[in-house]
Amino acid sequence: AAGLKAAGALTNNAQRLANVTVAQWCAENQLVNMKLLRVFPGFGDSRFSCEQIGIALEGKVSVRPTPNPNFRRIDVQMLDDGGLPVVTLTTILPRY
Repeated sequence: AAGLKAAGALTNNAQRLANVTVAQWCAENQLVNMKLLRVFPGFGDSRFSCEQIGIALEGKVSVRPTPNPNFRRIDVQMLDDGGLPVVTLTTILPRY
């Protein structure tokens, strides 16, 4: 019984690692895309979908002001099936 429980825990850990890795890729891709577009984003929230290696995730982008009006704070949060955050990445984008 203990061996079966340990094997189940390893399987769950491997799946979690895959989900976190894919979430990281998706969040990074979203931020890189925003940087490459060279668009100064408006404030607010938006959602997007991302699929990598057969794993589909929903993402949320939040654009917030900074003390310097020439910069925006961008938070990209990847959510699991239950809507809970898996990964959050933050960057600052300048006005181009």
